[in-house]
Amino acid sequence: MLILQRRFLILIFISITFTAFSKQKSNITFNIDTVFSIAQMHYRAQNELYPLADRYPRTISKNGNIVTTKLNDWTEGFFPGSLWYIYENNKQKELEKIALKWTVPMEKIQYITSHHDVGFLMYCSYGNAYRLTQNPQYKDILFQSAKSLATRFDTITKCIKSWDYRESWDGKHKWYYPVIIDNMMNLELLYFAAEVTGEKRLAEIATKHALTTAKNHFRKDFSSYHVVNYHPKTGEVLFRGTCQGFADNSTWARGQAWAIYGFTMTYRFTKRKEFLTLAKNLSNYWLKNSNMPADGIPYWDFNAGTKNYTPAEWAIKRPAPAIQPRDASAAAVTCSAFLELYEITKSKKYLHEAEKMLNSLASDAYLAKPGTNGNFLLKHSVGSLPHGAEIDVPLIYADYYFLEALHRYKNLIRR
Repeated sequence: MLILQRRFLILIFISITFTAFSKQKSNITFNIDTVFSIAQMHYRAQNELYPLADRYPRTISKNGNIVTTKLNDWTEGFFPGSLWYIYENNKQKELEKIALKWTVPMEKIQYITSHHDVGFLMYCSYGNAYRLTQNPQYKDILFQSAKSLATRFDTITKCIKSWDYRESWDGKHKWYYPVIIDNMMNLELLYFAAEVTGEKRLAEIATKHALTTAKNHFRKDFSSYHVVNYHPKTGEVLFRGTCQGFADNSTWARGQAWAIYGFTMTYRFTKRKEFLTLAKNLSNYWLKNSNMPADGIPYWDFNAGTKNYTPAEWAIKRPAPAIQPRDASAAAVTCSAFLELYEITKSKKYLHEAEKMLNSLASDAYLAKPGTNGNFLLKHSVGSLPHGAEIDVPLIYADYYFLEALHRYKNLIRR
């Protein structure tokens, strides 16, 4: 009996110690469930505006009206994806129905081959739907979506074409085979489809794209280019620069975020050390950047308004702002990536930076009160300042990656 009592006491001590350790390792200053409740209020209000789910919320206009998109832009998957994360947090059946209401109409997108964003569109929506429901029909839709995305891969360039032919925004360059850093995010759809169907070719395409991107998209300091244009017949790099950043030699904050997230995710599927090494180096650029504000929410471009970085033609018609706007979307993407990178490496620097960003995004400075901000969750993001589009406004993908980061963090502190 005495031995059993001692064992019981030891178990209690271990339990208390583990609980204390779990509490100590969390440095957030807010209640995660409260933020999810606020998100639920925002998204219920959004849902009620569109009974048919035929227009997908994206941002707000200058006068505060909600801006929506039809299917086959690039952001539609983030609204249902956000709903799935909110549902996952409380498992209310009504929220599952709302998430399905916004997911099901996207089924037709699985056949689109005209751009690379089918990954964003379908993995954020149907990917989360399949993860939470295990509906085999959703797996089939995701498989077809991956096959559609794979048609944009070319064996000469060894990467997936992001856009069809277009000119650079300043009209100086013709892009016949443009690849943008955002494209790394779409590889998750390919890897997932390969895993659940055994179609290895899809994973091979994803890895080849990642290797090509690793070779051509980064500078010596591991800052990223937004756009790389390839010669479609030789695979030669013809141009490195930007479309949404401050200058061709600057580092667009969300582009760096896509890169950190993309190579962390690619390592998860491949376990190739060069991808993890690159993810770390890309993260170090973020962590050590001298132009990072104290709250961890970056300016829209790390080099905007600084010496040796001159904005191109867009600044003639639209002068660069004296005070550079922040980009909460870039922070949300990187925050989510850092939480995964922490789980992989166990390096506390990623966890601490993620916690700082979470605290900032969940503060009154960035988190919108219900009934405000067009009923989007986060304030202060930037779509494309050079194009004069979506400057210092909410953006649906900022919400999505913030909710994903909250979900990841919540699971982390439960372990």
